[in-house]
Amino acid sequence: MPDARWKPSWLILTTVGVHLVIAAVLIVQPGFWGIALLIVLANHAFLALLGLWPRSSLLGPNWTHLPADARARKEIALTFDDGPDPLVTPKTLDILDRYACTATFFCIGEKAAHYPDLCRQIVQRGHTVENHSQHHSVFFAFSGLAGLKREMQAAQDTLQGITGQRPQFFRAPAGIRSPLLDPVLTRLGLKLASWTARGFDTRSGNVDKVNRRLQKGLKAGAILLLHDGNAARSSAGVPVVLEVLPLVLEAVGAAGLHCVTLRHALRDAR
Repeated sequence: MPDARWKPSWLILTTVGVHLVIAAVLIVQPGFWGIALLIVLANHAFLALLGLWPRSSLLGPNWTHLPADARARKEIALTFDDGPDPLVTPKTLDILDRYACTATFFCIGEKAAHYPDLCRQIVQRGHTVENHSQHHSVFFAFSGLAGLKREMQAAQDTLQGITGQRPQFFRAPAGIRSPLLDPVLTRLGLKLASWTARGFDTRSGNVDKVNRRLQKGLKAGAILLLHDGNAARSSAGVPVVLEVLPLVLEAVGAAGLHCVTLRHALRDAR
């Protein structure tokens, strides 16, 4: 069940403290309003910049790698964003089957509603479906508390209704976060997950470059980010993820690593 007891990070607590101090100072010395305004604006600008840093934990807990127990077992997590896609997702699943690898699919609720059989197939083949928002809007991070909750709750309901499993992880669209995101995650019982390494496979069709970026982060406990949705095309016109994935999985095996889902790593960490 969702845990509604939000514990703000030290940075959020500091921000609240700064605002309270400024308010108290202005009551006593109204003439300091100019300096006070600059401090508040600088604080908000800093929080906004942190929102553009997907791997930051300053705004709240954030999985950038697997827990220590998973690292000790030489486990990694492959994650796929922006699906399901009727062309790419089935072929991605076939490759994962071939290498006996389980993975985590961060699905967009709206796409899942269009291709529910694909989402069910993901789960039936041993993988997990997690929350990547309902609409994947570029304005997601600029929503207020109510807007964030509405968007994330809609995806929770959509994905659970299709797969029968309630998502336990959330990844923000484009990784961009709002300082208001953490309390909504807590209320919905979700954990934020970013990544250890990403291939930028929605922007680059260069198989070698994408592969190098991913393998640079290939180590025990790594969370690798690829895309089965919005995938760039290679020079051969093939979705780049389909050419890169076998190369990454070969390297995983050669390094003696094992693929697990984020949910598996979370269960074993408890």
